[in-house]
This record gives sequence, C-alpha cells and structure tokens, in this order.
Amino acid sequence: MIEVEHLSKMYGSTPAITDVTFSVEKGEILGFLGPNGAGKTTTMRILTGYLPATSGTARIAGFDVHENSLAVRQRIGYLPETPPLYPEMTVEGFLHFVARIKGVPAGDRSAKVKAAMERCHLQDKRHVIIRKLSKGYRQRVGIAQAIVHDPPAIVLDEPTVGLDPRQIIEVRNLIKSLAGTHTIILSTHILPEVSMTCSRVTIINRGKVVATDTPENLLTQLTVGSGYELEIEGEASFAKQILHNVPGVNLVESITASALPSHTPIQDGRVYLRVISQPGTEPGKEIAAALLRTGFGLYEMRRIRATLEDVFLQLTTEEKTADSTEIAGEAA
Repeated sequence: MIEVEHLSKMYGSTPAITDVTFSVEKGEILGFLGPNGAGKTTTMRILTGYLPATSGTARIAGFDVHENSLAVRQRIGYLPETPPLYPEMTVEGFLHFVARIKGVPAGDRSAKVKAAMERCHLQDKRHVIIRKLSKGYRQRVGIAQAIVHDPPAIVLDEPTVGLDPRQIIEVRNLIKSLAGTHTIILSTHILPEVSMTCSRVTIINRGKVVATDTPENLLTQLTVGSGYELEIEGEASFAKQILHNVPGVNLVESITASALPSHTPIQDGRVYLRVISQPGTEPGKEIAAALLRTGFGLYEMRRIRATLEDVFLQLTTEEKTADSTEIAGEAA
C-alpha cells in the first residue's frame, strides 16, 4: 500500500533524509520513530505531497507521490503535528467543508461526517466553535478531518499530543480500530504507545533508517536490557566475579543508591546489582544457585525486561557513536 524506495531530501547542502526505504502492507499500522530532527516529519510531508523529494520514489496505493500528487492526496488522510483547523467554524461545519474539498460526493457527506465524529467521540461537540474547544478536542477534530473521506492510507504525526490519559486510550483504540481497512503510519515519541498499537516499527536516526521490524523481533535482537536486579548481602566485587562466570550472563554492574526507587530501604551490608543477560537466555535459576552456593544472602531478585525504549536508545546511540568514529578517522 505504501512503498518508499531510496528517498532523499536535501536542503541546500544539508541532507534531511538519506536513502530512506521501507514499506507498509495493506491494513498494517507502522510506528515511525526517531529523535527530534531525525527526518520523520520530512518523510511524512513527502509522502503526503507537501514536499518534493530530491531523489527516490514514494508510492501510495500504486500512485507515485510526485507524478500523481492529486490521486495520492485523494487516497491519503494526514494529521500533521499541528492540526490544520479553522477556529471560527463549528466542528460539523468544518468537517463538511473538508469532506467537500476532499471530493466526497454531496450525497455521502453527511454520512461520512457523522461516522468521523462518532469514531472520534465528537457528537456532543458538533455545534461548538473549534476555537472554544480544549486542546484535546481540537486534536480529535484533527483526526476526524484526516479520516472523513475514508482514505485507504492514513498518516498521523503525534496524534496524542495534548490529550489526557483517558483521551490517549480512546485515540489509541480508535487507531487500532482503523487497522485492517486502512493502512496507517503513526509517528510518535510515546514509545509504549507504539508497542500497544503498531504491528511493525521503523526507526529513523540522523535521516537514515536504522531498523524496521516487529516490536517483538527488535526486542529479541537487543544486545542489552533484559536481566535481573539483585539485593544481596556480601562483598560486591566477589559477587560480580561469581556472577560473571554464570553461563548466559553478559554484564554485571552495581546499582547506586540514587538509581534505586525512592521507596527502597537501604540496608547496611547489602549491595544492589544489575545483571544483564545475553539475548535469548534466562539464567535466573543459575544466578540464584551460584550466589547461594557461595554463601551470599539473596534478599531480592527481580526480573527486568528490555523495552522498546531500550531498543530505540541503543540504535540511535550506536548510530551517533559510529558517525563520531568516522569523523574522528577522517580528521586523523
């Protein structure tokens, strides 16, 4: 449904994105992640026809974004980070206006507008002037205008910005309900939202795609993150030595008092360690046995799991480190 191949965009001599390639299957929700300035918004603006690419191709529902811009715009719904609203119009009047300019036949407009308002829980605000709405409700109107013409592809840039926790859940459920009949690209900085909403993730950093996979597969490829936190009685250096020899253990590090949860009581004679396991291993049983066999008192052992945030930080940090190394090499 959405195909992006070797897409690049230059602003003068400065690259915004370089050789970006990914695809989104029909009915899929793709999470598009990246730090500020990574190139997310530039990519989305190219996909929706707001910006021309310097090179490469992008196709929506088989139509080239550059060569068939009008056909693409008819088949895509777009919510930019700042919703494109007319504040002096009522919610219903604005959605009727958007439906008309997006080519919805006159006989279908009322039904399309009603369906969009119901999906976004705007029925009670239909006659309210948009400028009088809260930021959360204005965001809902922005989503409604993106889906009012029932497009096959939808691009959402930070759709939950400004929403309270209840509204975030409602919007998340709305996005999930659109999957299957719509193909969605969701850009967000809220990483747990991606885990709960998206079937696949593309991570972009410094204008380049650094990973595309399911959240589950990205977690299994993570080299750090999963393991155990321990509270033990004994000498920390000796405990680290013992634990380093346990099969499946990748790293052992001390946890400082400042890094512990605020409610954790600090006991004299006890040390706190974090054990990072190797990908695909679960050495918890062996860790406990090794400590008890060598006389350590084990007071607490808590499992910690890698998160999508760990994946994101590792991939973006590795890219920055690689770039710094290359620059240092060139300077030398």
